[in-house]
Amino acid sequence: MNRKSTIAALIAIAATTGSAFAGTSLAGDISIDDTAFTSTRTRAEVQAELAQFKQAGVNPWSTSYNPTRDFRSEKTREQVIAEYQASRDSVAAITGEDSGSAYAAAHKNTEVTPQFAVGATPTLR
Repeated sequence: MNRKSTIAALIAIAATTGSAFAGTSLAGDISIDDTAFTSTRTRAEVQAELAQFKQAGVNPWSTSYNPTRDFRSEKTREQVIAEYQASRDSVAAITGEDSGSAYAAAHKNTEVTPQFAVGATPTLR
């Protein structure tokens, strides 16, 4: 009987100890920021900006917002593909196991940064 009551007491202590620290940070405080907020813009400025967004029909916080919808490239698809293919060796060297350090050391006086946007790899057909 003594063993059962000891186990029950340990379980009760563990349960109450765990919940006592649930709402606190690692430092032991609840980290309430009591500094007052001071706006840098007036209410009229914020309302004017909102009216501009509504008039333009653009909501940059929307999940369907597409900032590149009206983008038009200055280069043709063939020009972009040719530039990409010309830079394949340097791109492969820069993104290799040594992160391009050997390639950069061998080409100190030349441009070693690829000239295309990250993630904008053209699809070849």
